[in-house]
Amino acid sequence: MGRLDRGGFGKVTGLPPAALGPDRRSPLLHELGGPWDASAGPPLSEVLSRARIGILHRDVDLRVLAVNGCFCDLIGRSADALDGVSMEAFTHPDDVARSSALYRAQRERAEPFRIEKRYRRPDGSVVWCAVHVSFLCDADGHVASTITVAQDITAQRIAEQELRESEAHYRHTVELNPQIGWTAGPDGAIQAASPRWCDVTASEPGDALGHGWLDAVHPDDVGRAVAAWHAAIASAQPVDVEYRLRTPAGYRWFRSRAAARLDDLGRVVRWYGTLEDIDDRTLAQEALRASEERFRLAAQAAGLGIWDYDAVRDRREWSPEFKAMLGLSPDAAPEVATALALVVPEDRHLLSALVEAVRAGDSAYRFDVTLRIRRADTGEERWMRTDGWRIQAPSGTLARVLVTVRDVTEERTAEDRIRWTANHDALTGLPNRAHFTMHLDAAIERARASGRRLALALFDVDHLKETNDTIGHDAGDRLLSTFAARLARALGDDAVLGRLGGDEFAAFIPLAPDQDVDTVGDTVRAALRALHEPFAHDNHILDCQATAGASLYPRDGGDTADLLKAADIALYAGKARHRGTLSLFRPEMRAHLQRRASMLGIARAAVRDARILPFYQPKVSLHDGRITGFEALLRWHHGHHGIQAPETIAAAFEDFDLAPALGERMLDGVIADIRQWLAAGLDPGRIAVNLSPAEFRHDNLVQRIMDRLHHAGIPPERLELEVTETVFLGRGAEAVGTMLEAFHAGGIRIALDDFGTGYASLTHLKDFPVDVIKIDRSFVGNLCAGSGDAAIVDAIVGLGRRLGMEVVAEGVETQAQADYLRAQHCPSAQGFLFGMPMTAAAVADRLTPAAPPRE
Repeated sequence: MGRLDRGGFGKVTGLPPAALGPDRRSPLLHELGGPWDASAGPPLSEVLSRARIGILHRDVDLRVLAVNGCFCDLIGRSADALDGVSMEAFTHPDDVARSSALYRAQRERAEPFRIEKRYRRPDGSVVWCAVHVSFLCDADGHVASTITVAQDITAQRIAEQELRESEAHYRHTVELNPQIGWTAGPDGAIQAASPRWCDVTASEPGDALGHGWLDAVHPDDVGRAVAAWHAAIASAQPVDVEYRLRTPAGYRWFRSRAAARLDDLGRVVRWYGTLEDIDDRTLAQEALRASEERFRLAAQAAGLGIWDYDAVRDRREWSPEFKAMLGLSPDAAPEVATALALVVPEDRHLLSALVEAVRAGDSAYRFDVTLRIRRADTGEERWMRTDGWRIQAPSGTLARVLVTVRDVTEERTAEDRIRWTANHDALTGLPNRAHFTMHLDAAIERARASGRRLALALFDVDHLKETNDTIGHDAGDRLLSTFAARLARALGDDAVLGRLGGDEFAAFIPLAPDQDVDTVGDTVRAALRALHEPFAHDNHILDCQATAGASLYPRDGGDTADLLKAADIALYAGKARHRGTLSLFRPEMRAHLQRRASMLGIARAAVRDARILPFYQPKVSLHDGRITGFEALLRWHHGHHGIQAPETIAAAFEDFDLAPALGERMLDGVIADIRQWLAAGLDPGRIAVNLSPAEFRHDNLVQRIMDRLHHAGIPPERLELEVTETVFLGRGAEAVGTMLEAFHAGGIRIALDDFGTGYASLTHLKDFPVDVIKIDRSFVGNLCAGSGDAAIVDAIVGLGRRLGMEVVAEGVETQAQADYLRAQHCPSAQGFLFGMPMTAAAVADRLTPAAPPRE
């Protein structure tokens, strides 16, 4: 294929004669003006190329008869590359079907056609073209060739697409905008409203035009809306008015806002406005106003003063009640300076700090402060409690501060009395244990900082119990109050005294740099001598004799606990050997503490190594000798000495950490044994497990035990929990009662162990869910008729029978004891007479029925 004229057309030889002119050129060349004649100007082909119009002439076999450069540029192919290539090869795939169908239909009729389609170049780029296709026929009327004229319209198509997108964007902006857009003429007549009007009001598009929109306005709001609109029209100023519109769901609040477009002379050309649905916000605001009004009424009823600060408008409001509290007149201005002036100087910084924090915006959402004021009218000092709430705007800035003020003078006075009562002993007026310990902590810190020493002495009134038992508690109280007064006088003003509880008192004395321990000892001994002087009370002579133990900081302890412990050790030693005197702490007195520490260490190791195991002592019916259950007794295994009794680790049962751990091990062992016995078809009755007071300090005690029984599949009725009266004493008794109630409700029986040895046994039987009373072994050891112990046992058995409680006598070791108990109708007993504590395997052997004799 050779190149032709400068117009860029190519020519192919061997065309059918009918397709060529007399000069053997394509007829298209005749149309385009043939080869370029410089004197005649550029040929049409050159003009078309410069005009960016592409020309392609091909025969029915797709051979290129002529093509210009513009067409080659449009499809990204050379003239040589076009020869024999189908139109589908350079048409965009999405346009092939449409283009081919149109081409075939028009070719059958040899009628030209126009189409807009995309050409795809070999490099993947796409160009939109307006394509005109004509057909040249031979003498017989058959299509001999095709002439394609193509013009790049890509920019036009892009512009049209952008226009359509812009129109769609505008249309969706209007249609989807939650606000209703509208326009009005200079006279205020509505000219147009967005389709949203019809959606909201369920009306026809034309209903809003003119003044028809007023038909949708709530009758009560028409006057206000029209007045606002007329005022805006008259002044050409923006309008902003709220009213209700009728909707399918009922009337809703809307906010109408509009502004005018003015011409150069300031005349209104058109009004542009929006309608915004504010129903939810309006109802919320109304609810807020109603809530605030209720709050104010409640505050008035409760005698609260209100300090309301609007941070947005920097405006304060004081309620009449608040002004009355301050002693101000009703017309007094609500100024911060006024309030500050009334606060007593010592508390003024509290209010100043709060005001500054609010101004800075860094106060908490909720705050409170209690301070004193002097009334403006009488000068009387009053306590005021302020409670405030800081409210933020949606932007996060401070919007409002609301403060309630309450006169708490009477409450403060009562609180001071309560606080004094909480920190002092009501009988003697001395600091109680907690308050004294706090003072001692502070004194030790001061001594540590100054490098000085102090002495601590503990005093125990020797005969308080005897006085209470023989003369009465009023005499005991007189003894204690006299003791406290004498001790305070004897020790002097340098000493700080406290009553630690019962018959125990304490005092610490800071030592001067030149003062030695002997001097303090002489002071305490002199106090003991002064205390020992008898005094008369209600025709009785009472003695204030006391025993004292003392320790020295820092020699005997570096903190309050160690110092108290050392003094307590000394007091214990003195009471054992030298009553009525002073014992100074010596290191060898720690021996019993070391024994206790040893017990705790052994217990920890036993728990850690799983060497805790239960032994079982049978409980029998005195009526028929039948085993009704067992009591699980703790034993532990020593690596060299074998099974050990619990006395060797007795201190562990008072330890808040070890006692629950021991209980855990015991419970695990007991549950495993019960499950094994039941699986073997044996009936062990109820198994009693002891709970130490320390175990009740853990809130999950009930859940822990009930869960263990549930997971093991053991009915709760198989378990009995034994407690002593010590669990009911001191703090936490209410929680203990709640736990026992939970156990009882879950089916576990509660036994009160060592009954008769405590202080309030009958009260405990009445107040707590006790199912079983266990008579302490100390009463069973001497059951001969007529003895005091026998009388106590008889009374307990009768008490249990009347209360419907099971009674079990502990420590039965002789047949005579068993016979006596049986005669008194005591239902159950346990002790060495019926069996020693035994292993789980021995229990199984004892419960297994004996095999019948072999014939």
